[in-house]
Amino acid sequence: MPIKTRKYTFDDFVRVIARLRGPGGCPWDRKQNHKSLTPYILEETYEVLDAIDRRNSAELQKELGDLLLQIVLHAQIASERRRFDIKDVIHGICEKIIGRHPHVFKKQQRISAGKVLDNWERIKINEKGRKKKESVLDGIPRALPALMKAYRLQEKTARFGFDWADPLPVLDKIDEETNELRRSLKRGRKPELEDELGDVFFALVNLAHHLKIDPERALERTNRKFTRRFNYIEKNLPKHGKTLAEATLADMDPLWDEAKEKIG
Repeated sequence: MPIKTRKYTFDDFVRVIARLRGPGGCPWDRKQNHKSLTPYILEETYEVLDAIDRRNSAELQKELGDLLLQIVLHAQIASERRRFDIKDVIHGICEKIIGRHPHVFKKQQRISAGKVLDNWERIKINEKGRKKKESVLDGIPRALPALMKAYRLQEKTARFGFDWADPLPVLDKIDEETNELRRSLKRGRKPELEDELGDVFFALVNLAHHLKIDPERALERTNRKFTRRFNYIEKNLPKHGKTLAEATLADMDPLWDEAKEKIG
């Protein structure tokens, strides 16, 4: 496909990917399948999230393109196997969105964002032709990272009333789980410790849900803060005549406190 002076369209992009996968196309692209592409779609998703977090519009545009590449590649592979194509993907998502927003596309109503989410779950359960699920939790992807999965589990069940009404009982639950972990530490049995630590994490995620804070985002902020402060320690230890390999915790603690004061 020659370079065009006008802007490329979505249809152009679909043809580009088909060409890459077709006879005489790219050897790497031609050998890919749904499974082999799995790491890339996950990586591109996280790069989109990183661009959003850094509020970098130019990077976001680029990373959305990279993510779109993965989506169109998967659709092209499916098309070659005569299962579905990108038009089917677009038709299916349009149907879903229209069906789950009756307050917009049927009878226009002013409802809260919370009510929209409640309606979404209830409409999804009753959709015709939908594969019957034994539980409302069955739709949560098994491959989700554990922290995100815990949040989604609690978000889903809360929509059906299975949750505390406010954050205070959740704080009590965190104390309860922390005390159980403390007792397990004394017994020192690894599988039990793992269970109890998981319960502490789960209770903390429940608190995040009540506070309307994304736990993944909150933890990533702390990861970055820790990285900034530890980088400060690494940079300043030589001024005190120490390398990182030689330094003790007593050497590093004052620099950690300095980092907190100077760089947050």
